Amino acid sequence: MAKLGGWTTGLKALLLLWLAILAPAMANATSLYEQPKYAAILMDANTHEVLYARRADELRYPASITKVMTLYLAFEAIEAGKLKLTDRVPISRHAAAQAPSKLGLRAGSSLSVDEAIRVIAVKSANDIAVALGEKLAGTETAFAAKMTAKAHQLGMKNTHFVNASGLPAPKHLTTARDIAIMSMAMIRNFPHYYSYFSQQSYSWGKQTLTNHNHLLGKLPGVDGIKTGFTNAAGFTLAASAVRNGRRLVAVVLGGPSTAARDANVTALINAGFDVINQRTRGQRTTVAANLNEPAMELPARGYALAIEQGSGDDRVVGSGGKLLQH
Repeated sequence: MAKLGGWTTGLKALLLLWLAILAPAMANATSLYEQPKYAAILMDANTHEVLYARRADELRYPASITKVMTLYLAFEAIEAGKLKLTDRVPISRHAAAQAPSKLGLRAGSSLSVDEAIRVIAVKSANDIAVALGEKLAGTETAFAAKMTAKAHQLGMKNTHFVNASGLPAPKHLTTARDIAIMSMAMIRNFPHYYSYFSQQSYSWGKQTLTNHNHLLGKLPGVDGIKTGFTNAAGFTLAASAVRNGRRLVAVVLGGPSTAARDANVTALINAGFDVINQRTRGQRTTVAANLNEPAMELPARGYALAIEQGSGDDRVVGSGGKLLQH
């Protein structure tokens, strides 16, 4: 009996350990659509029809999706002959001092405009985004004012930028709808530069920089455009896909994890194309109906975030304080 009692005690201890690990996740599991930071929109870029929207006009932090506008102004300057891809972008002390995600160049160094664009699109480097903004407007503050003015000109009525990177700032705000408008403007107005957002990787010296948009090369038709992450914003993604000549743009803000964000964007894009296909057969349906809302359940571990950064998804602290790579 003593041996049996010891076995029972050991089993109880194992059970208690299992409950200690899994119970919090089970208790906190909740629908993605109930997350307070969550907002999303799906638009047909050909017709501008809104196929799906949830909290699409509520103010949110965009994180590094901000850099789409940074590059938009760079492409505009190139088209106007005010900037060349071969021009040098100097790194100021202010740029070099930016928080990660960053390339880490020292103040006084430089890189070409083409290199800067690639590093921003793939690595989402905050230091390089700031340096490019300073190259175009003299100071980051002046550049942010130009970003906001351009946003309003494009119809992004609820957007206000205060920096070139997307690093946390109380007044650096936008909406899912505005991000979709910006994404479609980028694709429409600069199709010959849009391919920068399609790069899955970029070699910088001995480094191979990997794009944080995990849907590139995985979800059929996806060819851009930008991810982001800060504690305040959650995990953000604007993605665009083309199938059978139709282009959709999906924006998800406030995801609790990269997996949840990517899964939701995937579901939106697939459902959007399904709805378009069903319409061609005379069937009437909606994206929301195809998603079977709100049945997507997410584990609590997605909330284990403990650092601020401008984009990247590339350095996230896990629940045990361990630095995770994404």
